[in-house]
Amino acid sequence: MQPTAGITPSTLSVKDLPWQVEWNKDTCTLCGRCTSVCPVNAIELAVHRKRVVETATGLMQKPKNTYSVFHGIRQRTDAAYACIGCAMCTMVCPNNAIRPMRLDEGTALRFHNNRGGHARTRGGRRNAPDSLLDQIKFIRISMLTDPALDAGRHEFELRTLLGRVLPPEQGLKAFQENGWVPAVREIYPLVIGSMSFGALSPNMWEGLQMGVAYLNEEMGMPVRMCTGEGGCPPRLLRSRFLKYVILQIASGYFGWDEILHAIPHMKEDPCAIEIKYGQGAKPGDGGLLMWHKVNKLIASIRGVPPGVSLPSPPTHQTQYSIEESVAKMIQSMSMAWGFRVPVYPKISATTTSRAVLNNLVRNPYAAGLAIDGEDGGTGAAYNVSMNHMGHPIASNIRDCYHDLVQQGCQNEIPLIAGGGIGKNGNLAHNAAALIMLGASMVQVGKYVMQAGAGCVGSEIDRCNICNLGRCPKGITSQDPRVYRRLDPEKVAERVVDFYLAFDTELRKIFAPLGRSTSLPVGMSDALGIANKDAANRLGIQYVV
Repeated sequence: MQPTAGITPSTLSVKDLPWQVEWNKDTCTLCGRCTSVCPVNAIELAVHRKRVVETATGLMQKPKNTYSVFHGIRQRTDAAYACIGCAMCTMVCPNNAIRPMRLDEGTALRFHNNRGGHARTRGGRRNAPDSLLDQIKFIRISMLTDPALDAGRHEFELRTLLGRVLPPEQGLKAFQENGWVPAVREIYPLVIGSMSFGALSPNMWEGLQMGVAYLNEEMGMPVRMCTGEGGCPPRLLRSRFLKYVILQIASGYFGWDEILHAIPHMKEDPCAIEIKYGQGAKPGDGGLLMWHKVNKLIASIRGVPPGVSLPSPPTHQTQYSIEESVAKMIQSMSMAWGFRVPVYPKISATTTSRAVLNNLVRNPYAAGLAIDGEDGGTGAAYNVSMNHMGHPIASNIRDCYHDLVQQGCQNEIPLIAGGGIGKNGNLAHNAAALIMLGASMVQVGKYVMQAGAGCVGSEIDRCNICNLGRCPKGITSQDPRVYRRLDPEKVAERVVDFYLAFDTELRKIFAPLGRSTSLPVGMSDALGIANKDAANRLGIQYVV
């Protein structure tokens, strides 16, 4: 295998690129499959001219050059067409003649990308493979102190409550005075996080919905999925499957005209309403769906012309304080569904999270608080936002839970944690750790794409072009020629498989704790970590 360093008019060389394409001339049959599937056109068919020096056979003869011409694959060195390492070329090659290779040493690509005043935007998550959650250990094992459980034979109630759970005396008083108590839903503690119809392809979205419906109706697992900003297909709004969906409203209000018009015709209420104020990947910034992903279908659902970029404002333009947000948004959304549906806000993890939570505690209409940590993913975000802004989810959840404990409300308002959960594949471990730190449930997004649809993105900046609409797997593309690669039924099957695997692993974690009828929310005495500073910060045991 030898790299081909084709010459193109560019300021970069192949050695300046983090991913280099290795191509084997001897086994390649020039079928062209690799060049046809490359999502960024990083390779192309080319004519190569090879020089061979023939040594002299006698003293009076001089060495001479002979040239041979052959056809083959050449890697482009323009920064705009840099290889992303998705390995689609390797997947389709019948002879295993081509593959991308990661160059570990530093490259100059980052400087060439940030040119013209437009910093690089990236899909995926931060390029930080380390995770504090992965370092946490479960150290409390029930043996002779209290009975441990058998994860395979005991019955477990892995359920959590989404909604405001008032103390009995307050609930009775509210019902007697107003004839109303806050709406509460019993759901599974792992929620598919907000990924919009538009950010995901139609096949991916349909596959997720099919998987969620199967888990609810065939497996008895009350799994829920959040729509993200952008609305959802009209047929879903008028179907019985809407009860498995959390509708999100964000600062762009995309798709909400369709949702509001469908309220009188809804056969079922949605599971909940999530009001997005921030996200972990770009705190303080709104969402963005780039123009090349806004086709006619997406445009009609969102109520905009096709082919235009759809940026969301950083904040909801009519709200300038926490009190206004609660009064205008949470209460109005509750009224729209006759106070039958839980309504809660989603914010970025930040030092102001506790202030938001303390305000929500005083309002009976707030059904919870979702917090998205700094490792949260998104379709498009600036490098500086993804890599250098935000708050780690573990310490933020812990601080908020401590505040609830001090006010005696730890069983009243659920905390929903998100951002980097399962980023290294340890989904059940990360989720259980956050639950024991104080979260009532967790949200995952990119893990669902990786496990459910075979996303090839990674924390070392492999692929991660979700924002460009060129996803090689068809997960985040709106081009029918690309997303036809994705079979919705296969996506649904994989979603069911990974939920069953998660359920089994979660039982294996909770069984030694002796917990089977309720989640160990806030059970921090079961956690330990070998990092002394982290142990002091989280209030868990330091173990070495």
